Amino acid sequence: MGHSKWYYLNKDNNIMKKNIHLFWLLASAIIGCDQKNNDEFDDSSSWRSIQTRILTPKCANCHVAGSSFAEQSGLILTEDVGYAETVSQNVKNAAAQKDGLEMVGTQGLPSVYKSFFWEKINYPDEDHFYNDHPNYGSLMPLGGDPLTNGELEFIRQWIVAGAPKDGKVVDLKVLEDTRRYQRPAFRPLEKPTQGYQLKLGPFEVAPNFNREFFVYQQVGNPTDVYVKRVEIEMRSGSHHFLIYNFRANTPASVMPKEGLVRDIWDANGGFLMQNAIAMQYHTFFGGTQWPRLNYTFPEGVALKMPANSGFDLNSHYVNRSKEKIIGEVYANLHTVDKSQVKYEAGILDLNNTNIFLPPNQKTTLQKSFTFNKQTRIAMLFSHAHQLMSEFKVFVEGGANNGKMIYYADDWEHPPILSFNDPLILEAGTKLRLEATYNNNTNQAVSFGLTADDEMMILFGYYY
Repeated sequence: MGHSKWYYLNKDNNIMKKNIHLFWLLASAIIGCDQKNNDEFDDSSSWRSIQTRILTPKCANCHVAGSSFAEQSGLILTEDVGYAETVSQNVKNAAAQKDGLEMVGTQGLPSVYKSFFWEKINYPDEDHFYNDHPNYGSLMPLGGDPLTNGELEFIRQWIVAGAPKDGKVVDLKVLEDTRRYQRPAFRPLEKPTQGYQLKLGPFEVAPNFNREFFVYQQVGNPTDVYVKRVEIEMRSGSHHFLIYNFRANTPASVMPKEGLVRDIWDANGGFLMQNAIAMQYHTFFGGTQWPRLNYTFPEGVALKMPANSGFDLNSHYVNRSKEKIIGEVYANLHTVDKSQVKYEAGILDLNNTNIFLPPNQKTTLQKSFTFNKQTRIAMLFSHAHQLMSEFKVFVEGGANNGKMIYYADDWEHPPILSFNDPLILEAGTKLRLEATYNNNTNQAVSFGLTADDEMMILFGYYY
């Protein structure tokens, strides 16, 4: 039987030749693709592997000369200066300086535990990072996926080997571990030892539904207090959680009843105008689009929370599945004694509602905001919806004229940019918001509250 089959397959020599030719064409194409991909990387040394495989594609787009990210961190990671900027360099972060850290040392294993660079990329140790070092800023890459287990181990072994510029000191096979750190399941926050806790839920979000609602809660502070740290934890599925104050001129008739859940949309997706009226009197206090936030104000800065404060808590969940999901939110407001407060923080809430996006095209919108007195900005983050492809913030005027100080390309989890040294805007300086949207639908889109509408907001803190 085997002999007959072999004879049958080879009796037409032309067909066989064609098959062999096609096989080699396919094989050559596959080999060529692999070779092209490999050519993108320089593995002449372990450092070059780190630079071309990790830093250039995942870090250097932000850590480039002249960017606010590079100036804040004191670290440029482009290929021309990456090594010189990283190894045996001092750190700019004041808290890390105080702890005796350097960027990357050359003393082998001890340098792992003294490396600020390692602290910033080591996502699996995020509880230690945020709980023990609240003034170290954010884990990196900012707004992106954590490095893979293999990438982290490759960098760790390189540091243990003395962080050399030349020589292959780590096996490239380490990079084959492409697993990535996943945050642990939602865990309720413990109440702060000094401060107040706000909570929403658990609550249901129906299948294929945008659920956004408000709940007014009294904090329970009989006197003025000062918030030094804001900590938020949410179940998955949240688009955002925002904490709002009410303006002083809010009519008594508009003030909501405490504890009442005020949905913005009914079960059929109809807009509930009576529950949205209060929004025109809101002022931003805090919030995030990340499942977890742990933000600490700069040294000597805190946010005043007046006596008997009440907040309108705004949760927005987007459920695109066929099953209901459960939402839940915790927010801890950690306070400090007034004696520790040198500067009172202010709220930055720059909002462009003049949005019109024609169907099937890209649109870039701009709006500038003028600062009438010297302002020190401590933190920034953007807020937009799913059509946003880029969100940029530029300085107009002053020493930083023309400089882009903020960039986001992820509408769901925009970067939270914390300034170790405040961004100083002199009187008369402007911030220009520039957002690009790709409306790939057949309908025009304008400003609105659902994920299918659009927004263009810059939140933050200043003093």
